[in-house]
Amino acid sequence: MGVNWKMIKDLGPQILATTLGTLIAVSDGMAYGWTSPMIPYFESNKSHIAITEADAEWFENINLIGAISGLPFTIFAVDYFGRKPSLLLSAVTGCICWLVLLLTTNVKVIYVARFFFGMAGDMCGVAAPMYVAEIADHNIRGFLASLIYLQMLIGILLVYCTGALAPYFVTSVVGIIITASQCVTFPFMPESPYYYVTRNRHKDARKALKRIRSDKESIDKEIEEIEEEIAREKLEKGRPQDLVLVPSNRLAMIIMLVLNGGQHFVGISVMMMNVQKILTEAGSVYMDSTTSAILFAVMMLASCSVASVFIDRFGRKILLILSGVLTGIALLAISIYFHLKYLNYNVLPISWLPAACVMIYAASFKVGLGLVPIVITAEIFPTNVKAMGMTLADVIYVVAASASINLYNLLYNSFGIHVPFYVFSAVSFLIAVYTYFWIPETKGKTLDEIQFLLKRKTHMTEKEKNIPIDVIT
Repeated sequence: MGVNWKMIKDLGPQILATTLGTLIAVSDGMAYGWTSPMIPYFESNKSHIAITEADAEWFENINLIGAISGLPFTIFAVDYFGRKPSLLLSAVTGCICWLVLLLTTNVKVIYVARFFFGMAGDMCGVAAPMYVAEIADHNIRGFLASLIYLQMLIGILLVYCTGALAPYFVTSVVGIIITASQCVTFPFMPESPYYYVTRNRHKDARKALKRIRSDKESIDKEIEEIEEEIAREKLEKGRPQDLVLVPSNRLAMIIMLVLNGGQHFVGISVMMMNVQKILTEAGSVYMDSTTSAILFAVMMLASCSVASVFIDRFGRKILLILSGVLTGIALLAISIYFHLKYLNYNVLPISWLPAACVMIYAASFKVGLGLVPIVITAEIFPTNVKAMGMTLADVIYVVAASASINLYNLLYNSFGIHVPFYVFSAVSFLIAVYTYFWIPETKGKTLDEIQFLLKRKTHMTEKEKNIPIDVIT
């Protein structure tokens, strides 16, 4: 079977722009997982910086506080400056933060760097999905959007490996190289044609689209569709209250809330920031916690890579439902193990179970719950409120991450480690149920068709809902 050069010519520019534009996601993943290997290092006698237990907790929380603090600027930047400049600003900020971590020996300076890491990650979390959704052909939009998560998982794997196995400075050097690479290469990529049209820069929009599409006829048609879509949406003022008052936007909000909030209440933030401590407490005699943590990241990366290939073939819903059920089972098994240990049963013969279930959790989570939310969130908001919707999604993501970590610590300290895992398991099953009944399938649909789909779901009668989407559009 020969190489399909036409497909490479058609899709190559989109893949290249997405990859270079989301390198900051690698840095964000490294910053997010940084505490898992670094806190044990700082607490050891090999550390070059002395920290307290309170410092260790702040290292986790200050990143999330920075993300929340950066939200007002993020929503302004992506709409006023554009998606591309926002991603570049995020990369520059990340590069400076890694440089600070490399050079400092002061705990308070680490706080500042972690704070700005949060701001950079927040801007990436909003601008990257918008940019990708707006430059991608609808047939591969799911795959391209999933690359953002793949980049983040690569970052988590990098920080787990370099943080645990290499000298302290190596992690920061890797972060500097990655973020500097985006600063150097991404300026040569096109801006989103949607952004240009919203700014009445129609010639620039056409030029941008020509750089990522090869068929002139399809370019003319797509430009017309973008112009019509944005002209129609401009008739509806993109006010913040429209996220709630407009029924289709409200449905999009609820879906976004369930997916972006729910993925943290199945324990992913807790796992990524504390996986080594959790596995140490499990007391496995078969594999040390450092090796398990690295395998955990490898499993997430491998699973997400496979899912990214199939997300545009099988659709979003089936992956979410499968992921919710399998993740719930893995978490339930971990809960029962820790509960038995809490009750002083002899769990040594099955001490392999937590590590095995953590690997199953990593694989099953990233198949759907850890991949699909960012894809759907980038698809379901119309252009006139997309920046606000994406920013609010990031708010929910960050708040849920912080809340889940604090809930974990509260329940762990009050009742034992098994209790929060029971909660995480229940949430996994509930998300699967909600997905089955309420989340529409967006596979293979243009952004305009998705808006018709949401409006049909919120406005039409049961008879009208059975009309094929292509008849409506």
